[in-house]
Formats: sequence, C-alpha cells, structure tokens
Amino acid sequence: MNAPTPLPRADVGTLVQPAVRASAGPSERLSFARRAIGPLIVVAAWAITTTAGWIDPSILPSPAGIVTGWQQLWHEQDLAQQVATSLTRALVGGAVGIVFGLFLGTIAGLSKLGEELFDALLQMLRTIPFLALVPLFIVWFGIGEAPKLLLIALATMFPMYLNTYAGVRNVDRKVIEAMRSFGLSGRRLITQVVLPLALPQIFTGLRFALGVSVLVLIAAEQINTSAGLGYLLNSAQMYQQVDVILICIAIYAVLGLSADLIVRSLEKLFMPWRASVAVR
Repeated sequence: MNAPTPLPRADVGTLVQPAVRASAGPSERLSFARRAIGPLIVVAAWAITTTAGWIDPSILPSPAGIVTGWQQLWHEQDLAQQVATSLTRALVGGAVGIVFGLFLGTIAGLSKLGEELFDALLQMLRTIPFLALVPLFIVWFGIGEAPKLLLIALATMFPMYLNTYAGVRNVDRKVIEAMRSFGLSGRRLITQVVLPLALPQIFTGLRFALGVSVLVLIAAEQINTSAGLGYLLNSAQMYQQVDVILICIAIYAVLGLSADLIVRSLEKLFMPWRASVAVR
C-alpha cells in the first residue's frame, strides 16, 4: 500500500485574504449630506438670531462679523503662520507620545515582565491631571517650546498605550500557536500577526491620541507663547475680542476633525474589511 502523498507546506505570505463584501449602506454623498444637517441648522439659527438683533454682537458676533474678523487676522496677524506654528507643536508632541505609547503598549502586552515594569507606573501617571504639570514643567524646562511639546507628548502617550496594550492582549492565543506552526516566531510573529490583529484597538488609540493632542495644545499654548493660536487666544481674551476667540476655537475644532478624518482614512486603507462588519 502506497503511503499518502504529504500535503505541501503552506506559506504564510501566500495566504489569500477573504474578499471584502461591498457595503450595502447609503452612498457617500447621502452620508455626507446627513452629517452636514446638524451643523447647517446650528449655523442657520446663529445667523438668524444675530442678524435680527436678538443677541448682542459683543456677546456673539454674526457670521458676517466672523468673516470680517477672519480677514483681519489673515492679513494683520498672519493667521496662516499662526496655525502652522500650532499644528507643528501638536504634530511633533503627538508623534513622540504616540510612538512611545505604541512601543510601551506592545512590550507590556507581549511580556509579563514588560507589564510588571511599565503598567503600574503608567497607570499612576495617567491619573495625574496634565494641567497640574504645567507649573512643574515651567520650573524644569523653562518657558520655551520644550514644556509645550513634552506636555502634549505625555498626554497623548496614555491613550495610545492603553489601547495598544488591550489590542495586543486580546489577540487570540490559538492564532498565535497556528502561526508558530507555520514557522513564524520572534519579530516576524509580532509584525506580521500580533500587530495586524491588534490594529482595530491601535487605531482607536490613535484617534484618541490625536484628539487629545489638540486639547492639550490649548493648555500648552498658554505657557508664554509669542506665536500660535494660543497667542491669538490670549490677546483676544485680554482685549475682549469675541470674534477672534470664536475663530480660534473654530480652528481648533477643524484641526481635531481633520485628525479624526485622517485616522479614518488610514483605517479604510489598512483594514478595508472593517466597513462591512457593523450591521447597517
């Protein structure tokens, strides 16, 4: 009796991903229109109440007054440069915090020793309000750019760490053992199996971290700034320029929304199957 022919060993790199079923939800244009309904209603109510004189312009300027203030800021205060300065602070500080959070979360999630070394310390630091660190950072690092960037980095590190840690820990142990049977181990196992399976949690942490970077930017730019949105906000508060304050708040909101849209785009690029998971 002839021995059965052994099956060829499967190569992990040649495994074919299942086809992603197209979403049966509404079109992108209809979805965008639905998202825009709420903001448009708010803007319409704002325009009607301020134009009709129901609200004092010194308390809430009209949309036309905001446009005029925007033009003045653009030409007289170099608004584009101020936004670029604040955006640079948020990106640099946020990038440092995200990298450290991703690294520490991966180490603590993969290794019990890493969890014992880092988790308790980071959980303790996470409970400290970041605003309470502002005076301490000023004493330690002065009033330059260093305390601003460190404050943003520290605040963004924690959500990235927590979500990465949870994502790595939630990877199915059976999948790890199956991939080891294919010959994967060490760094390849982490980069090709563990981190891809943890991507949903990692991207959730990235969304939180980028949002936090914008929130902390507002507090960080209160530290003796001579440029940036915080500088414009402090000057407007001193001279009670409500239109400038609203413009700065709107720019902060746009920065936060843009960061969230970027992460959503990255999710669609790296996890195209996720759009068909939720029940529509």
